[in-house]
Amino acid sequence: MNATILCLAAALFVLPSSSARRRLRRGVPDAAPRPIPRALVVGVMVVVLATVVVWAGITPAVAGATVATTAVWRRRARRRAAELDRQRRMLLSGLDTVIADLRVGTHPADACETAARETAGSVADAFRVAAARARLGGSAAHGLRSAAASSNGVADSLGRVADAWAVSDRHGLALAELLGAARIDLAARMRIRARTEAGLAGARATATVLAGLPVLGVGLGQLMGAAPLGILLAGGLGGVMLVVGTALVCVGLLWTDRIAARVRA
Repeated sequence: MNATILCLAAALFVLPSSSARRRLRRGVPDAAPRPIPRALVVGVMVVVLATVVVWAGITPAVAGATVATTAVWRRRARRRAAELDRQRRMLLSGLDTVIADLRVGTHPADACETAARETAGSVADAFRVAAARARLGGSAAHGLRSAAASSNGVADSLGRVADAWAVSDRHGLALAELLGAARIDLAARMRIRARTEAGLAGARATATVLAGLPVLGVGLGQLMGAAPLGILLAGGLGGVMLVVGTALVCVGLLWTDRIAARVRA
């Protein structure tokens, strides 16, 4: 018993603090978050929607479902944009590896294989296909193009790298120099996208503020004693106004995101 207590005390004594855990995690790639099962999400949404219908009525439930759908849509769009940016940065890192290996005399197939090991996702698959094509005597450019056809997001960037590789194969130019030029072009495009995203931050903030003004107006009316919530939640014409107003606000937010995405592209 005493030995058990002493072991527990020693374990608590050597337990790393939160700052120590953060230091230990540095340099270790973060594990991908486990996705929430879609059946669970749908089940929760159905339960919440049924509760709102029973408690407040059908029109508040429709308005709430519209808001929830818009929020989920915008969240997925932000995650897709973040994943696309991550893949582009990973492609730049892989190109750095390939260029460095080529400049010290490494075979292109081995250079692509090294880049595939140091990257992940569709970028790693593209370099792995290019390495296999080059090792079998084919063209790595064709491998990159075939991988770009099945890649989501970085297909245009992989296509530019494949074009540079094809020019080297066709005219016998220095592959490392051409890939370096392609990397500079991709990095410049990423900088332009980042600057455009920063310039659009004000417009997006304005759209969010404008979308929240109706909620603020309803809240002020409620504080002043006009009781707009009673009208909106009572059904009838008030319920129609609630659904239509909510839909217009959500459509405005989605349209703003669409315009910003087209400008950023």
